[in-house]
Amino acid sequence: MISTEILVLLLSFILLLMLRVPIGFSIGLSALLTLLISMPFLPTVTTLSQRMATSLDSFALLAIPFFILAGQIMNRGGIANRLIEFAKGLIGPAPGGLAFVNIIACMLFGAISGSAAAAASAIGGFMNPMMEKEGYDKSFSAAVNITSSTTGLIIPPSNILIIYSLASGGVSISALFLAGYVPGILIGVALMLVAGVYSFKKKYPTVKSVGFKELMKRFLRALPSLLLLVVVIGGIISGIFTATEASAIAVLYALVLAAIYREITFEDIPSIVLETIKTTSIVILLIITSMTMSWVMSFENIPQTITSSLLQISNNPIIILLIINSILLFVGIFMDMTPAVLIFTPIFLPIVTDIGMDPVHFGIIMIVNLCIGLCTPPVGSILFIGCSMANLNIQQVVRPLIPFFIVMILILILLTYSPGLTLWLPSMFEL
Repeated sequence: MISTEILVLLLSFILLLMLRVPIGFSIGLSALLTLLISMPFLPTVTTLSQRMATSLDSFALLAIPFFILAGQIMNRGGIANRLIEFAKGLIGPAPGGLAFVNIIACMLFGAISGSAAAAASAIGGFMNPMMEKEGYDKSFSAAVNITSSTTGLIIPPSNILIIYSLASGGVSISALFLAGYVPGILIGVALMLVAGVYSFKKKYPTVKSVGFKELMKRFLRALPSLLLLVVVIGGIISGIFTATEASAIAVLYALVLAAIYREITFEDIPSIVLETIKTTSIVILLIITSMTMSWVMSFENIPQTITSSLLQISNNPIIILLIINSILLFVGIFMDMTPAVLIFTPIFLPIVTDIGMDPVHFGIIMIVNLCIGLCTPPVGSILFIGCSMANLNIQQVVRPLIPFFIVMILILILLTYSPGLTLWLPSMFEL
C-alpha cells in the first residue's frame, strides 16, 4: 500500500510543478510538507534548514563551480572551432560527413568542458549554419547536435558523476570517470550509425578530404585542448590530485589556453565569472533541496517502502532493472538531471545492490538514462538549447530525434545487462 508520506510527497511535488513553481522550490516545499506529517512546524523548519546547510559540507562539491568555470572559459576560448576542424580532417569522404563531424566535435568538446549545454551551444553555433549551407535539413542537424551533446556528461570529467558519487555515499569518482568512457563512445558510435544511414538516404554531401600533413596540422592545433583530458583524468587516476584539485587545475589550464589562443580578453573575465556564479547558484540550489528531500525520504522510510514493494513485484534482476530503467526514463522527461540523481539514487541504489549490481555500474546506467531525458520534451534542457541554436521550435525537431532516441535506448539496454562494458576500465586500474 502507498503510505501517507509517499502520497503527500508525490502529489505536492506534481502539483507544484503543474503550478510552474521552479523545480528547486518545488522539491524543497514538497519535502517540507512531507516532514510536517511527523513533526510540528518549528522543528520541521529548523531540521530542514540544518539539513540544507550540512548538505553543502562536502569537499567534492567544490569541483562543480571550478569545472563550470573551466567550461565557460573553454566555451569562449576558441576551442570549439579547433575541434571541429580536427574532426573534419578525421572523417574524410563519408556520406553526411558533417553530421559525423558534429557528433565527434560534441563528444570532444563535451568531454573537455564537462557540460552538455556548452557543447550544444558552442558546437551547434558553428555546425548548424555550416550544415545548412551544405544542404542538410535544419531539423536533422539540430537532432544530431542535441543528442550528441549529452555524451559530455558520460565521458569524464563530468559534474553529474561527482554528484552521483555524493548521492551514493562515496562511490569512487575515479572509478566513475573511467567507467564513463566506453558507454560514452558507444553512444557516439551509435548516433553516427543513425546519422550515416539518414545521410546516405538523403544523399548529403561528403566532407572534403585532407592530406596527412594537413590532418597533423589540425591535430596539433587541437592538441592543447585535448591534453586537458589527459592532465585531469590522468592526474585523478594516478592519485596525483583529487577530483576537486583537478577542477582547479582545469581552470588554470583553460586560462592558459585562452591566453595562447587570444580569443578572451581581460574585459571578458567578469562576464565569464558572473555566468559561472549564476550557473553554480542554480546547481547548488538544486543540490541542497534535493539532498534535503533525500533525507526526508530516508527519515520517513520511503526508500525501504519502495524497495520492498518493488521486490514484491519480482525477484528477477532482469525485470527489476527493466522497471527501474522505465521509471528513470519517465522521470527524465519531467525532471532535471541533478535533482533526479540526488533524489532517486538513495531509492534505487539499495535495490540494485541487493540484486548484486555494482554501484559504479548503476551510476553510469542512471546517467545514460537521464541523458535521454535531457533531449526529451517537454522540459529537456539540451533540447531547448539545441532548438534555440538552430532557430527551430520543438515540434520541428521531435521527428528526426526519434531514431536517435531508439539507438540511445538500445545502448542503455546493452549497458544495463552487460556490466563488463562499464566496469572493464575501472577493473584494469583496480578501482
